[in-house]
Amino acid sequence: MLARLLRKQGVLAEVLLWKQIKCKALGVEFHRQVPIDEYIVDFYCHELRLAIEIDGNTHHTEEAYYNDNKRQARLETLGVQFIRFEDKLVLKNMYSVLRALEEKIEELKTSP
Repeated sequence: MLARLLRKQGVLAEVLLWKQIKCKALGVEFHRQVPIDEYIVDFYCHELRLAIEIDGNTHHTEEAYYNDNKRQARLETLGVQFIRFEDKLVLKNMYSVLRALEEKIEELKTSP
């Protein structure tokens, strides 16, 4: 339910990144606002167990930093890998974001 609401309310950086990675644009399928355990990740590729997180202004407080780290640590115990981007980077330099994603995807595809 919450995941569906978050998909509808996507922030600009998430919407722009989604336009670039949907429909297997990077060779793997991503989904938006995916529930895993008791958390929701911004984007998730089941095949690679890769979560993409977009960190905006709300992630820059001490409490948010603590909660993000706690959530990431929990999901990593379940085998989820993370890659994080600042929303400003997505908005101003999509090329470098996509390049970093391509490299991470290739790394995960070729690792045992």
